[in-house]
Amino acid sequence: MTWRNWARTVEARPHRVERPASAAGVSEVLRRAAHDGLRVRPVGAGHSFTPIAATDGVQVRLDRLSGLISLDPAGDDGSATATVAAGTRLHELNTALAARGYGLTNMGDVAVQTVSGAISTGTHGSGRATASLSDQVTAVQLALPDGSLVDVSGASTGHDGELFQAARLGLGALGVITAVTLRVEPAFTLRATEEPSTLDEVLERFDDLAREDHCDLYWLPFTGAVQLKVNRRTGERPAPRHPVAAWWSGDVVENAGVAVVQRITRAAPKTTPAVNRVAARLIGRRSYVDAAPRVLTSTRRVRFHEMEYALPRAAAVPALRELRELTARGPWRIAFPVEVRMAPADDVWLSPAHGRDTVYIAIHAYPRTDYRGWFDAAERLWVSYGGRPHWGKLHTRDSRYVRDQYPRMEAFRAVRDRVDPGRLMANEYLDRLLES
Repeated sequence: MTWRNWARTVEARPHRVERPASAAGVSEVLRRAAHDGLRVRPVGAGHSFTPIAATDGVQVRLDRLSGLISLDPAGDDGSATATVAAGTRLHELNTALAARGYGLTNMGDVAVQTVSGAISTGTHGSGRATASLSDQVTAVQLALPDGSLVDVSGASTGHDGELFQAARLGLGALGVITAVTLRVEPAFTLRATEEPSTLDEVLERFDDLAREDHCDLYWLPFTGAVQLKVNRRTGERPAPRHPVAAWWSGDVVENAGVAVVQRITRAAPKTTPAVNRVAARLIGRRSYVDAAPRVLTSTRRVRFHEMEYALPRAAAVPALRELRELTARGPWRIAFPVEVRMAPADDVWLSPAHGRDTVYIAIHAYPRTDYRGWFDAAERLWVSYGGRPHWGKLHTRDSRYVRDQYPRMEAFRAVRDRVDPGRLMANEYLDRLLES
């Protein structure tokens, strides 16, 4: 049986596929795999572009571990928390929380990911106060490689405390997550404002934009055009877009329209600058108020390949200017927008935003186009600024590079050595990143 990820950048042929329905079932899968000498990889929705979930051993699918387990309006630290089964999709969690009057503080724009997959790969949104989903984790239930089941939290000490810190963003290298507890808060609305701008203008305003609650930039290569999205918390009641307008902007423009543009420019690459200039003129203005999950998340039907690096925020302006020049000079013809998001520093050991205010820059390309050289050139640029690759997005870095970039990498590796000395939870991708 062949497994493929969403983007079709990875395929694997696992020896067997397991779908445990309980935490105890996950533990039994791990014990049996160890007995059979097979390595194990958990997989969620397959939205990582890297081979992080690939295995020729045992693939553990968590779709039967789904649903909201509990909601505590007064957690140990005084904040509300929600405990959710690891295989729950984020959109399912959003629905369950909203029905009880709660929501996540922040999230990325893809809601079909599983909760455990999202935290294990460093999924993030854009935010002034918090951006990383892993930063919202307060406790984790984990089936360790030896089959034991442990519960660790921010209140844990000693080895358990270290395991919690590592498991908040653990790359699936420490065991299989079976449940996650996240900080939540009373549901809130956002006023979403979208407008046309230019790259020069937003770079001049970059420090001010970084102070917004949520701010995303989408720059069209070969143009100066930027779509600027700012989402601010508000006490206003929801005043969502008219269903027809939402359908037009979401299904028609952002999905069908993008698909047409990509197919045209793939068939005739030389038309890309002209096509992007036409697309730039279609960037419009709109403002509406809606529940946070409806504002922050989008439906992505057009497949693409993506590389994303986290740079020190102070490097954002010169790095983006260099990317514009590099793209204009090169032979590549890329029609996809470049996405820019801001994140505050956090203390998650393997978070790309660990210890520094961060700008995430994501570049995308349509499958079967000649983009590899552009990705390579952009990656060299990001590396020159001390960029950290997103664990689930395409990159070519190795263990030597990431050890230099993550101050807590050695602590993470020590936890891994302790809980998985036999490397049951490994594959070639993790070997490249975590082994000396």
